[in-house]
Amino acid sequence: MADAVIPAPAPDEQARSDAALHDSVHGLRERDPLASAAVPFVPWQKWVGAVAVVVLVVALVAATTGTLIILTALCTVAYLVTLADRVLLLSRGLARDAIMTIPDDRARSVPDADLPRYTVLVPAYNEPEVIGDLIGAMDAIDYPADKLEVLLLLEADDEVTIDAAEAAGLGEVCTILRIPPAQPRTKPKACNYALHYATGEIITIFDAEDRPDPLQLRRVVAALADLDHDVACVQAKLAFHNGSQNMLAAWFTADYALWFNFLLPGLMRSDSPIPLGGTSNHIRADVLSEIGAWDPHNVTEDADLGVRIAARGYRTAVLDSTTLEEANPDPINWIRQRSRWYKGYLQTWLVHMRRPVALWRTLGTVGMFRFTTLLAGTPVIACLNMVFWLVTLSWILGQPALVAQVFPAYVYFPALVCLVLGNATILYSNLVAVRETENPRLWWACLTVPLYWLLMSVAAIKGTYQLFANPSYWEKTVHGLAS
Repeated sequence: MADAVIPAPAPDEQARSDAALHDSVHGLRERDPLASAAVPFVPWQKWVGAVAVVVLVVALVAATTGTLIILTALCTVAYLVTLADRVLLLSRGLARDAIMTIPDDRARSVPDADLPRYTVLVPAYNEPEVIGDLIGAMDAIDYPADKLEVLLLLEADDEVTIDAAEAAGLGEVCTILRIPPAQPRTKPKACNYALHYATGEIITIFDAEDRPDPLQLRRVVAALADLDHDVACVQAKLAFHNGSQNMLAAWFTADYALWFNFLLPGLMRSDSPIPLGGTSNHIRADVLSEIGAWDPHNVTEDADLGVRIAARGYRTAVLDSTTLEEANPDPINWIRQRSRWYKGYLQTWLVHMRRPVALWRTLGTVGMFRFTTLLAGTPVIACLNMVFWLVTLSWILGQPALVAQVFPAYVYFPALVCLVLGNATILYSNLVAVRETENPRLWWACLTVPLYWLLMSVAAIKGTYQLFANPSYWEKTVHGLAS
C-alpha cells in the first residue's frame, strides 16, 4: 500500500483544498489577530510580565522576608477564595436540574424528517490500533444515515491509519477526508479544514477512542429545541471505560466524574464560561462560523472555543449523555497530555486577556473571576503546590529559620486551613462524585489522590515551561493502552 499512487486532484478540487488549508491555518489570525494564539504574547503583555519580574526581584533583594510573607499571604487568600468557589459550584452542580436530561423515549420520538443534518468530525493521527473500534462506534449511532455525515480526518501522509480504516470497512456513514500535511499539525487545524467540506447544521467532534452514547445526537437535537436560541453549544459528559485498570486510571476517572457531572453543570447554572471538553461538544454550525471556528495554534482549542462562545454572548449547556473514552494509564503519556492541557489553559487566558475590558463587559464580574481561576488559576496553583509542598517538607525535616520567619501566625494559620480543610474538602468532593456516578469502587483512588496532585504539579510546571519554549507544540497522546 505504501507504493500506491494517489491520483492528483482535479484543478478546481485542488484550488478548493488549497483555500481550505490556508483558511484552516491562517483564517482566525487574519480575521481577528488578537483572538489567535499564533503569537503567544502581545507586546504589552511582554512589557507587563518583564516589569513584574523586575519588581519581584528588586523586592526580594531589598526585603526578602517581607516580600515572601506578602507572596505567601496572597497565595493563601487565592487558594481559599478558589476553594470556596469550587465548593459553591459543586453545591449547584448537585441539584437535580443542574444538567439537561433527555430521556430515551423523548430522544427517539423526534421524527426522522424533523432531524437536522449532522456532521461528526473525528480527527485521528497515527492511530491504526483504534480506528476499527472507532468506525464501529460511529456505525452504532442512532441517527438516520441520510442525515449523518461522519468525516474521518486523517493526515494524507498517515498511510498506516488510512490503510487500517479502509481495511476495517467504512460502513454506511463514514468517509475519509485526507488533510494535506502542513504545520501546525494539530487537531484544530484538521477540524478547520473539514469545515469547508462539512454539510451539517450541527457539528460535533469525537476522538478516535470514543464510544459515544448511541442516542447522543438525538438528545442534543431535543435539548436544543427546549433551550433558548442563545445556547450555541451542548457539551455531553465524558467518562472512562477503563477506570479500574490501574491507580492512575482510577484517579483520572474520579477527576472526570467531579468535573463533568458537577463542576461543569454548576458553571452552566451560573452563566459562567465553560471550558469545553475536547470531544462530544455539539455546536451550531452558523455560530461556529460566526466566531471563527477553532484556533489551530491553541493546544486546548476546546477550552478556547468555549470562552469565545461566552465572549460572543452565547451560552453552553451540559447534557446528561455520556461518551466513554480511554483513561490514560501510563504516567509519562499522562504527563504529556496534561501538560498540554495546562499550557493551553494559559494560552487561552492570555489570548482573551488581550481585551480585558471588553471581555469583562460580556462575561460580568463573576464570569471574569471564574474565567481567571479556571484557566489561569488551575495551572498556576498546580505549579505553586510543588513550592509549598517543598516548603512544608523542609519545615518538617529541619524547621529552617527562614521558613519560620516567612510563616508568622497571621500567615501560618490560614495556610494551615488551606492544607487541612482544603485537602479534606477536595477529597470529600471526589468521594461525592464517585458515589453519585455509581463508581464506589474508586473510593481508594479518592483517598490517595494527593499522589495524583503531585503528578498534576509536575505536568503544570512542564506545561508552563513549554508556554515560553514551544507554545504551539502539540504533544500527541498515545491511545490504545487500555487493558
